[in-house]
Amino acid sequence: MGYDVSFHPISPEEMREWYFIPLTWVQQGQEEKVLTLAAQHGIEDFYAEKYLDTLRVGAGTELDELFDKSHGFYIAVIQGFFRNYYYTRESGFSFLVEEKPEYARYSTPWDQVASGSIPNPAENRIIENYCSGVYLSPDQVVQLLRDLERDPKVLEDLERIWSDGQLAVLKKALTAAAELGTGLLEATEVVEPNPIHPNESTSYSNLYHCDRDGVYLYMDTVRGQLADVIGKSEEQT
Repeated sequence: MGYDVSFHPISPEEMREWYFIPLTWVQQGQEEKVLTLAAQHGIEDFYAEKYLDTLRVGAGTELDELFDKSHGFYIAVIQGFFRNYYYTRESGFSFLVEEKPEYARYSTPWDQVASGSIPNPAENRIIENYCSGVYLSPDQVVQLLRDLERDPKVLEDLERIWSDGQLAVLKKALTAAAELGTGLLEATEVVEPNPIHPNESTSYSNLYHCDRDGVYLYMDTVRGQLADVIGKSEEQT
């Protein structure tokens, strides 16, 4: 299946305002407060209902469920109702850190981000599909952007993970987060582009808030692969 990885600019304060506090409203039967918050941020009714549905699922999460597979993923989903997010195929900080643990210096574990709001255990990385990954704090976002410009080794390592032009998408996500003063949350399968039939792409969040650059790169890659297969098939006939 592979990984559809997305990057979501969001601050710890916004996680609290958009997820953790509204989660308590749902648990207390005050769902109208969620819809009021959505309206205040200009979220259309259709997506306001999806936002509320996501919080309902979050409210039913058991304490022994992994944070990454539950609340972390839902936070990435709800971020996409409020602002743009960014897509790359098979490219994530979790994979880079797995190869080179020293890159963990650019991430912050959930027990520091969530400030004890949720007691669920966390792996702090992508472990499977439909999962949150690492979180870069606002300061770490700025530091990584700086190091990408100044440290050839960092640039080389990231270009290897975000290959085929995808590093430009990551830089776009990092730059957006830096300009907003937020951190950057990684997740998988929040959005699932269909590279052959784009109109059949799906998202748990707002599909129209997904930046298109990474999706177009994915489409180009798949078309190139199909062309190669067709070419080789014709050569054999």
